[in-house]
Amino acid sequence: MRLYDTLTRSERTLAPIDGSTFRFYCCGPTVYGPAHIGNFRTFVLQDVFRRTLETGGTRTFHVRNITDVDDKTIRDSQKAGQSLADFTRGWTEKFHADCEALGCQPPHVEPGAIEHIPQQIAMITELVEKGHAYASDDGSVYFKIASFPGYGKLSRLDERELELGKTQNARANSDEYEKDSISDFVLWKSRRPEDGENFWESPWGQGRPGWHLECSAMIKEYLGDTFDLHSGGVDLVFPHHENEIAQSTCACGGHFAAHWFHITHLLVDGGKMSKSLGNLYTLEDLAAKGFTAMEVRYVLIGAHYRKPLNFTLDSLSAAREALAKLAKGARSLAKRAPTEARFDSVDFGPFQAAWDTLNDDLNTPGALGGLFTGLKESASLTGDDAAKALAAFNRVLRALGLILPEEQEAIEAPGHILAVAEERWQARLDRNWSKSDLLRDQLLEDGWVVKDGRDGYELMPRND
Repeated sequence: MRLYDTLTRSERTLAPIDGSTFRFYCCGPTVYGPAHIGNFRTFVLQDVFRRTLETGGTRTFHVRNITDVDDKTIRDSQKAGQSLADFTRGWTEKFHADCEALGCQPPHVEPGAIEHIPQQIAMITELVEKGHAYASDDGSVYFKIASFPGYGKLSRLDERELELGKTQNARANSDEYEKDSISDFVLWKSRRPEDGENFWESPWGQGRPGWHLECSAMIKEYLGDTFDLHSGGVDLVFPHHENEIAQSTCACGGHFAAHWFHITHLLVDGGKMSKSLGNLYTLEDLAAKGFTAMEVRYVLIGAHYRKPLNFTLDSLSAAREALAKLAKGARSLAKRAPTEARFDSVDFGPFQAAWDTLNDDLNTPGALGGLFTGLKESASLTGDDAAKALAAFNRVLRALGLILPEEQEAIEAPGHILAVAEERWQARLDRNWSKSDLLRDQLLEDGWVVKDGRDGYELMPRND
């Protein structure tokens, strides 16, 4: 596989450093609420990345953290009247359930920040002893970025003409801060009244680690000082990943990540997601509108990871049609393949283009297109040739992490349900979205799911 590297700004061929296992780290969720589809775009594409490596025969070791202590988890757990442990445990379980629904494989190791506080304290101690960090009067400890000449190489801060000299006496104590703030960042936060009982003992007094530190400490614990790849959303390039490089390199030596894989953000209806706009969708929100997690996954991989994805409800309807067409083509191919043929892993036959495209900078939309093209090219195949093509199709499908819908027997809806469905369809044609949504909810309450296509709709009984 060739993949774009954020650090070198170039596509590079991936290969395990140790010649055996490709070891990579992904920044995981902060568990203070349900993850939304913007979060899941990153996690789903990381899953496709791993699946593609494994489908190609590469052994992987995938580490993804859980942030269970930071400004937000402490704040919201206290608002909820729960202990930090109980609060974050509930949201971690919700995250795992959503990942399973979306077909994401669990990481091989999923460490939490709290259980690795001793490792974080040890790393801070190392940084202080080497002169890369200092304690403030209140007991907080900060990383001195002027001590690390390489600071800014990932995000190209030097190209923005930001001088390290400007950081003197400037400190960032919050876990997240302005994207253009070049400040010494906090490694250990001294205890504050608003932290409540969420504090730990350290050589600098009571407090807790800063957010940026946890990933470095857990990477060292499970992947060592040099590993194959680090991934996250593009919004983490600065300051989070920039800070990781600085603190890990200064504390541990080594080369840290050999490759940086970042996924671009998601738009909703052409704009930014926000609660105030009512477009910050979770899987539960979309399920209430009648869409499946697999339809969401199809949309999330439908645009290249380095390009913004514009998410719309219409795109989910289009995904439903696409999955149905793939399922129909696969069933047709299976009917023409009565015998099982041994699959040659080197030869993907009519699906070679789909596989090659997926390995060319993880071009998921190109691979999806290649599946449809391959099915057309397979239309005349029979016997062992059809079986071999079907095996190739399924292999690419597994790399994409897609599960196709089963063929369902049509059930005719009662007349009054059909009348509501027709009224709703007309509302959509009139672009009366509020009425359309209202009638969709009415159909759901009456036990029917409406599935929209480009030229019509389908009614199915609700299966919950």
